[in-house]
Amino acid sequence: MNATATPPHKPLLVTVLATPQTGTAGTFIIMDLLAAVGLLWETLHGEAPQLPRFQPRLVTVDGKPYRDFHGVLIEPHGSVADFPSPDIVMVPELAIGPFEAVMDMAPLGEWIRGAYQRGAMVASLCSGSMLLSETGLLDGEEATSHWGYCDVIQARHPSIKMRRDRVLVLAGDGHRLITAGGFSSWHDLLLYLVGRVAGQEEARRLAKLFLLDWHTEGQLPFAALTVGRRHDDPLVTAAQIWAADNYANVNPVAAMAAESGLTERSFLRRFRRATGQSPLDYVQTLRIEEAKQLLETTSMPFDDVAAEVGYNEPSAFRHLFRRLVGITPSVYRRRHQRTA
Repeated sequence: MNATATPPHKPLLVTVLATPQTGTAGTFIIMDLLAAVGLLWETLHGEAPQLPRFQPRLVTVDGKPYRDFHGVLIEPHGSVADFPSPDIVMVPELAIGPFEAVMDMAPLGEWIRGAYQRGAMVASLCSGSMLLSETGLLDGEEATSHWGYCDVIQARHPSIKMRRDRVLVLAGDGHRLITAGGFSSWHDLLLYLVGRVAGQEEARRLAKLFLLDWHTEGQLPFAALTVGRRHDDPLVTAAQIWAADNYANVNPVAAMAAESGLTERSFLRRFRRATGQSPLDYVQTLRIEEAKQLLETTSMPFDDVAAEVGYNEPSAFRHLFRRLVGITPSVYRRRHQRTA
């Protein structure tokens, strides 16, 4: 394993992978902060800087300059072939939708697998797990991603257990595969990596220098619950449209089945086959999302919010909210309520 306790005089080589789809923000945040470890704290305190603990290098498939999704020309340090044995491989976020294909997947995937087999630690940030999941390294492992990508990755790779609630997931041999959740989980990813490799004191210094903090409650409180995968079943689409307007009705699942003209059992089976969710889960998702909007935008008492979305027993809805969102409705309102 390359990325273990390393003498200060030997910086760890960190290759930050980039394609034209790679998000620029995460890429250069990773590089700037890792380059500061061992230097900036000492400089600000009038001390002699150490040698840097990390040597970040931006690499692409061919090493040629590329334009990011803003059209800005970026010149990498070299190609993946120029850096065959990094200590750490970083895969930043991708500026693509969940259903878009990843560019340069074949050569990047082969290089990532080779680096991992030679002992590198491999970490992805946010939607960068889309690329990492295609390498096969996460098969049979747990992983996370931005909550908006978890279901798509899970559908493409059923053997990966996606943890949409988690900010960081460690997997693989020696926990050398690290996936991080939504974009701001770069805080957690970099604090973890620096603490693991350079020591907890360096991680604490990094947190103080850049005002970083851990997302201790995971990413569920920030997630919009997904409402099923894409499909081409017109009967189920009609049921979803009906549910969007009638989810607060009493027993909406039975009503959806009646609207479809199928028996309830046949409807349940067909709905799950098309969406990957049961009709009840689908309705609960709609209700939770509407409740979150009401908590964010109104001062309506929670009992009234529960009734507004179809629950006559506020305690039951409070329990469901806590289970799916990860925090209580009152805590959610306090953190997310919008002020005029």
